[in-house]
Amino acid sequence: MNARPPSPFSADPVRHLQSGWLVALAALAASLPALAQAPQFYRLESALTMKSAAPNWDYVTFDPARSYLYIARREDGVTVYDAATKKVLGSIENSAQANAITLVQEFDRGYTTNEDGSTTVFEISSLKTLSRLKLADSADSAVYEPIAKQLIFTIGDNKQVLFLNPRTNSIVGKLELQSAKLEHPTADGQGNVFVAQRDKDVVVRIDVKLRKAIAEWKTEGCEEPNGLAFDRANKRLFIGCRGKGRNPVLAVMDSESGKVITTSEIGRGNDGVVYDAETHKIFTSNGIDGNLVVIDQIDANTYKLAEATTTRPYARTMALDPKTKKVFLVTAEGTVDPAKKVNRGVAPFYPNKYFSDTFTLLTLSRQ
Repeated sequence: MNARPPSPFSADPVRHLQSGWLVALAALAASLPALAQAPQFYRLESALTMKSAAPNWDYVTFDPARSYLYIARREDGVTVYDAATKKVLGSIENSAQANAITLVQEFDRGYTTNEDGSTTVFEISSLKTLSRLKLADSADSAVYEPIAKQLIFTIGDNKQVLFLNPRTNSIVGKLELQSAKLEHPTADGQGNVFVAQRDKDVVVRIDVKLRKAIAEWKTEGCEEPNGLAFDRANKRLFIGCRGKGRNPVLAVMDSESGKVITTSEIGRGNDGVVYDAETHKIFTSNGIDGNLVVIDQIDANTYKLAEATTTRPYARTMALDPKTKKVFLVTAEGTVDPAKKVNRGVAPFYPNKYFSDTFTLLTLSRQ
């Protein structure tokens, strides 16, 4: 009688199982780099709705030192949101009609830009209002320039910018420009401020110490320049161009020569542009299309689409937490009331009425 050949399983079952586990672990280890490199995209983390009888808003500003988000809610003033605890801390007193917020950390001062042409001055550390100063008949936004240590307020209705000394809270000069559509300015950290003149398709470079426009550049391939951000390392100005609703792009301009190097497609209704120097990404918030378009900076002259994530309609302004990389946007539910004037310059059916208690803060994070 012939003996059966020995079974590979019966000879040493423990050894066989160990061999199987080793093979499985090797396969898992080989797959780990691929899993680690799986792309993360921005998605909605939370949506916080706030009380408001008549929602209205414009710019938002983030303070990374305290993880506070300042939200300019116009009639409702400035709301302060703690992004770390995810709680609303309250409102800045006497900040009604706030359109934007500028923080001057070295003086522990915050400045709102109010639509009636005033600024509400508050202490950043305590959030206490110190005063409300009249600047002009109207005002749009502002930026702080750290070399000259001055705030620059854009006054579109008067076609001018005002220079304010934060040490004395006094106006120390003004500069006449050609545009009635002066959009949110940005500073280069070397004594200059850039202002987009949306109705002229021009960006102006201002020497703040001289209080003088030292250059004006046409934004070639970019209609209706609006939001601005700056890359200090490569001296690149990023310009959100509305394109009259037909050809919205992000334009990349050499801030020394004024040459537009390239453009990248973005969504319609852009109001916000943010550059993150750590990740070399440019973020654009586009209200009409309701999306967040993120563009990768490959080098100073090369850019490519990273992602285009849906947000919500009319979420047009934003702020970035440079530590967590979370993006904050605000919006509300609205409609077109035929009995009221419609802003057709933005879109044919741009809301002129927003419903009460629908104002919403959106927090997007990479997931």
